[in-house]
Amino acid sequence: MSVLAIFVEAAGWAGAALILGSYVLVSLGRLEGRSRTFQWLNVAGAAGFVVNSGWHGAIPSTALNVVWLGVGLATLWSLRRGRSRA
Repeated sequence: MSVLAIFVEAAGWAGAALILGSYVLVSLGRLEGRSRTFQWLNVAGAAGFVVNSGWHGAIPSTALNVVWLGVGLATLWSLRRGRSRA
């Protein structure tokens, strides 16, 4: 297995762990859904999934995770703008 293939697989597994972990933390009440931490975990996780699913040609999964990443970034932008107005 090449170094690139290992990186792609690691990105996918890390993405899965980040998204699952963020979901568990919200479900347990340890994070809020609009918290910066939750959003960054999801953005990083979605990026890992984009790398992995794109590499493997899984277009529906790639598209879903590009949107997921976009939602997270939009929420972070919204949170940042809200904080600067306060």
